[in-house]
Amino acid sequence: MSTPSNTSSQTSEPQKVLKALAAISIVVGIVVGAGIFKTPSMVAGITQDAGWLVTVWVAGAVISLAGALVYAELCTRYPHTGGDYHFLTRAFGKDVSFLYAWAKAMVINTGSIALLAFVFGDYMTRVFSLGEYSSALWAFGIVSVLTTTNLVGLHASSRIQTVLVILLLTGLAAIVVAGFSAARPETIPTAAFATTPPMGLLGLAMVFVLLTFGGWNEAAYISSEVKGGPRAIVRVLVISLAVITGIYLLVNIALLFGLGLSGLAASKAAGADVLGIFLGPWAEKALGLLVAIAALTSINSTMIVGARTNHALGKDWVSLRGLGQWQADRGTPVTAHLVQAAIALALIVFGAFQADGFEAMVEFTAPVFWSFLFLVGISLFIARWRDASGNTTAADIFRVPLYPITPILFCLACGYLAYSSISYAASKEAVHISLWVMAVGVAALLILKGLRTRSGQNTATEGGTQP
Repeated sequence: MSTPSNTSSQTSEPQKVLKALAAISIVVGIVVGAGIFKTPSMVAGITQDAGWLVTVWVAGAVISLAGALVYAELCTRYPHTGGDYHFLTRAFGKDVSFLYAWAKAMVINTGSIALLAFVFGDYMTRVFSLGEYSSALWAFGIVSVLTTTNLVGLHASSRIQTVLVILLLTGLAAIVVAGFSAARPETIPTAAFATTPPMGLLGLAMVFVLLTFGGWNEAAYISSEVKGGPRAIVRVLVISLAVITGIYLLVNIALLFGLGLSGLAASKAAGADVLGIFLGPWAEKALGLLVAIAALTSINSTMIVGARTNHALGKDWVSLRGLGQWQADRGTPVTAHLVQAAIALALIVFGAFQADGFEAMVEFTAPVFWSFLFLVGISLFIARWRDASGNTTAADIFRVPLYPITPILFCLACGYLAYSSISYAASKEAVHISLWVMAVGVAALLILKGLRTRSGQNTATEGGTQP
């Protein structure tokens, strides 16, 4: 007969063990990745004006904050390890949320882990090559190591995350100092809003900016594990967005001062350029190390929140109940982590031989992601309409300011990004990739429903969360 303690370690629910600082580190680590090293030059080239350059980054921060406030209310209403999967379940039912979880498990989260691991592998190969498939071997190894760390428990992974974020912020601070120190009279902008780009180009710039801000929504997956009550996640989201916005604005302005508008727009590695001016020729390697650290922070954070999607899926579907096991002594869903790692490692193996196809599979699932995020925004309106508060009292619920303007702004932004992503995928003749992933998800959903019917289970016995 199994002991009570063993049973408890497998089936108990997540506990509030995560401190606010660790939660903020996770969110910042997800968002501040390799994007901030690439998009400033792209946005500068699109806007061609210092004033509009800063404006689109501020606008990106405002839209992201609107989304964070929407998530803050949903998190205080429904604190759950399932995050936006759970929100979609309550608003639209388990069929819609299953398809979202499928997309995240098969490509969105695991693909991000694999792609970031390749970024890490590319840098490490410059330091020490492992042969023809060096980048893939480094990627395979780092995913294995970080998965093992997460299997040890949330405390260990969150401590590592905090250290990585501190190193990343230190490196970005060096870029800011170098940029302002390298400023010369000819590089300091003297005019703002001298020209106005066409609306289409401003929209394209916003796509890149919002993609660089992307990832803050993953805080929803740790909402039930943050200490301090339901409203603690509100502080985590707002503080995280404030820190991220400050970092992005400082980096962009420093690069603008250090290289000038035309120099920033023409640069392929703006951070390396200003570090080279300030520190010398070894700056390229220093920046490579910084990019590697950024990749590690994003990989680790994505692992933490991604496994919780799988765990929530296992709680809702009896046929997948193995994913729903939670090890209370470690504060982590071990089985969910192992499944996530297996898919990510499989994508790395595939990517080693089919690099172009792998990148397309990851990049062109963006239409799926933004479409589902649009539905998350709509779920707040449904929650208000139903006036359901879950296990919280009315006093515990954070309410979005300026409702309904704030969630409408967020939904419009998500809808626009979904449209832009579909248009971009169509221009690359790759829309079929997203459709293929979702078609397989629909088939998996039908199979699970068939298994449920044959086993005599009804919807009421299928899971813990009902709309």
